[in-house]
Amino acid sequence: MAEEVVRELRASFAAGRTRPAEWRAAQLKGLIRMIEEKEADITAALHDDLSKPSMESYLHEISLAKSSCKFALDGIKKWMKPEKVPAAITTFPSSAQIVSEPLGVVLVISAWNYPFLLSIDPVIGAIAAGNAVVLKPSEIAPATSTLFAKLLPEYVDNTCIKVVEGGVPETTALLEQRWDKIFYTGNGTVARIVLAAAAKHLTPVALELGGKCPVIVDSNVDLHVAVKRIAVGKWGCNNGQACIAPDYIITTKAFAPELVDSLKRVLERFYGKDPLESADLSRIVNSKHFQRLAALIEEKEVADKIVYGGQTDEKKLKIAPTLLLDVPQDTALMTGEIFGPLLPIVTVEKIEDSIDLVNSKSKPLAAYLFSRNKKLQQDFVANVPAGGMLVNDTALHLANPYLPFGGVGDSGMGSYHGKFSFDCFSHKKAVLIRGFGGEATARYPPYTAEKQKILRGLINGSFIALILALLGFPREKR
Repeated sequence: MAEEVVRELRASFAAGRTRPAEWRAAQLKGLIRMIEEKEADITAALHDDLSKPSMESYLHEISLAKSSCKFALDGIKKWMKPEKVPAAITTFPSSAQIVSEPLGVVLVISAWNYPFLLSIDPVIGAIAAGNAVVLKPSEIAPATSTLFAKLLPEYVDNTCIKVVEGGVPETTALLEQRWDKIFYTGNGTVARIVLAAAAKHLTPVALELGGKCPVIVDSNVDLHVAVKRIAVGKWGCNNGQACIAPDYIITTKAFAPELVDSLKRVLERFYGKDPLESADLSRIVNSKHFQRLAALIEEKEVADKIVYGGQTDEKKLKIAPTLLLDVPQDTALMTGEIFGPLLPIVTVEKIEDSIDLVNSKSKPLAAYLFSRNKKLQQDFVANVPAGGMLVNDTALHLANPYLPFGGVGDSGMGSYHGKFSFDCFSHKKAVLIRGFGGEATARYPPYTAEKQKILRGLINGSFIALILALLGFPREKR
């Protein structure tokens, strides 16, 4: 089946169906219509898969997907235009431009935690760039996967945009095909499998992964505002099941008690005295992930460090927001990405020590700092390698379409959002155009001493050498 799907899409792409701006715009308008007309169905699917609160579904998935479509729709004609660039003196007279060319037939493998947005957002970029696309939604979010398989053919061109559902066997079959690009969102383990499969065909890959996203909290802050922003970025983002959710906090030993007290107050205000009953918290996606998270806090060295929360309900797949203080660095909680509602707080003597601690771990997808200290802000931006970063808030950087979103090192490769999505699925073709004038005889052998002098002058930017070359010196014998 995978081979047949790719063959059909290659035929559509080869026929030039996806290239016109009108086709691209029509598909994006179809997606906007789908989002508007099927919002209730999308919300219901997200609730079925994750018990995702309806307002969170709207804010973090539906509205962002619609904004992404509109941004691409407004920009595609401009993005498609060849970009004029200066021509070099060595090619005078000439004109130079960069042409954005569709890659061809691309594969998007999506994730389960934001199963609507993380499926549709790369597809938007692929369409805007003029590609044919296969979307493989995550089988771990089956309701959203089924919804895509049902809805997309109703709203977009099914000869160029297809959905393939299934689990590991179907994904493996897709990865055996030759693609012009693979875009994968998920974890590092599967990313290595994707990368190995892509290498067989020299297929370029974008990997949107995760990592342990740190939050450095200085004492020089508006603590109440900082804590609210940390809480909504952690537990308000799919109950911590988000690649950019804060994974751990670093603060000073002196400030930690005040920070913990403030977090406790805010969490109780947000999610009540019994957070397992809160309608504003997503559930854990499935029992496998529930057991993984439960095991992290059942470890003796970790359980003793819980200062708030820790309640679990396996039947409902719910885990309460949980704060932990000074968990040993060699525990599973502190070595791997948590991807859940557990938030350890690590203490250091001086807040400046936090940068070295962050850099002792793999490069994160996102890094956060809360501080009024401008020097600390500058050091943080200059010295912490991360996919992206935000000062005095969490998660909001992904909502700015003018910023690239992507990882570095273990947190991924390649970026998208806004025009970066268009660029992600385009080849930047270099085009130089010359006429038949401006012949420089010095260019051609035999390379006499006089020719060499003119050529060296040209390469070094000499105006006199340019004039001599254009005048045809040294004179060529015919």
